Order: sequence, then C-alpha cells, then structure tokens
Amino acid sequence: MNEELALVMVALVVPDYDDAISYYCGTLGFKLIENSVLSPEKRWVVVSPGSGASLLLAKANGDEQAAAIGRHAGGRVGLFLHTSDFAGTFARYRANGVTFLEEPRDELYGRVVVFADKYGNKWDLIELREMVQ
Repeated sequence: MNEELALVMVALVVPDYDDAISYYCGTLGFKLIENSVLSPEKRWVVVSPGSGASLLLAKANGDEQAAAIGRHAGGRVGLFLHTSDFAGTFARYRANGVTFLEEPRDELYGRVVVFADKYGNKWDLIELREMVQ
C-alpha cells in the first residue's frame, strides 16, 4: 500500500458554539477556519492552532453528549498543543486566565505543563526538545 493518511480533525463536544469560539480563538489564540450553519440547531465550526490537526467544535445534543463535555479523554490529558515559544505561550495563556494544573516542568522530550480548557479537558502545552541520537 502506498496510501498516505493524515489525522486532520478531532471533534470536541462543547455546550455552546459561540462561547467555544470565543474561548479557543480569543483565550488560546486559535484561528476560526469555518463557521457554517447546517440547520437551525447545528453548525460546522472548525478552529485551528495554526498547524496540525484542527478541532471540530460540536455542540452537545442530548444528555449523553452533554455528560461528555470536559471529559474528552476520560479525565486524563488527551490533547497536546506544541509551541515553539514555551515561555511566551505560557505567559500569554496565564495572562488570559487559562487554568494551569501544575507548574511547568522539564522532561526528556521537552518543556511541558498541563492546563484545563474552559470546559475541563486536559491539555499538555509542550515545547519539544531536539533529541540527540
């Protein structure tokens, strides 16, 4: 097989489209890629940090989906955001009111800190270190 595959989007359940756009684009600095009305209740809302996979912000429909808000990965870190300027991104996010769950730490792979988004999903903010082989 010579096919090429790429993960380009991940759905994230949110309580409200406009509130989520405000948070991900305003607080975290993502770009709004698309915001199309599909029906009176449903929109196709895509945000992106700039490169890598985008997020499809999916408004919860019903109790089961509403219960999943903030538990994208069952309570563990499930989203990983790379930065080329850890100190700058960390300072900007802190100034924007992002909730950090720990202090930044150095790991073999780079500098990392865990934060929770507005809905409770846990993210790693990471600046990768060049590995010497």
